[in-house]
Amino acid sequence: MKLIAGFAVLALTCSAHAQDATRTELKRGDVTGTSMELVISTTEVKPGETIARHSHHGEEAVYVLEGATVELPDGKQIPFTAGTASINFRDVVHAGLKVVGDKSLKLLTVHAVDKGKPLYEPAK
Repeated sequence: MKLIAGFAVLALTCSAHAQDATRTELKRGDVTGTSMELVISTTEVKPGETIARHSHHGEEAVYVLEGATVELPDGKQIPFTAGTASINFRDVVHAGLKVVGDKSLKLLTVHAVDKGKPLYEPAK
């Protein structure tokens, strides 16, 4: 049950857009025959740092490289375990978390997004 809850929260929270986090873009390229591009990045969110609520102009796949505990806006704390994977869907607002404890959260993200648009949009 805890693992299922972790996947559900991951789907709602992880991303490459962060208020405090460090996102490093590794590679960007066109998706053949479309008006989309792939963006591969890593993100590190240190203890005390946050990921703001936002959405994407496409899909985002997330893989947890190094796990940590995160706190949701309601104060609930959830462990994100290394090896967990999830997908965030187009235009769905997610994130709004803070890393707590003494471990950084490290993510690998792959975005398939509309070319020429921002990678993310802050939530309103």
